[in-house]
Amino acid sequence: MEDDGRQHGYETADPSVYLRLKAYAAENRSNQTAAEKMLWNELGNNRYGLKFRRQHIIDIFIADFVCLKYHLVIEVDGGYHSQSDQQVSDELRTKALAEEGFKVIRFTNEQIEADPKGIAEQIYDEIFNIEDSMDE
Repeated sequence: MEDDGRQHGYETADPSVYLRLKAYAAENRSNQTAAEKMLWNELGNNRYGLKFRRQHIIDIFIADFVCLKYHLVIEVDGGYHSQSDQQVSDELRTKALAEEGFKVIRFTNEQIEADPKGIAEQIYDEIFNIEDSMDE
């Protein structure tokens, strides 16, 4: 079988926690929030030939969405992300993912629910900016 360049969870995950996170990621895919469903409806159709993964394991984290080709993580934040201790945790997570070579962008449930197509366009714009910077 020819290698298509895709990375699977076991290739981007910390092996010591992979099996535990794999089960949790599968559960998350089965129990998406309304905002995650709306965003997946926009991103999951392979528009522009871009492949996104849902609940993908990177290191010790599960990213809500990721475009591995462009190392872009999209996080969908519920209300608890506004709590100060969660904001600190989110900052540490973003830094750790950056050390793994990923850029993280965040949207709230409310932003996505209000304008899922507009949020998807922002994500595509971010990818096109990454692509342009890779060409320079």
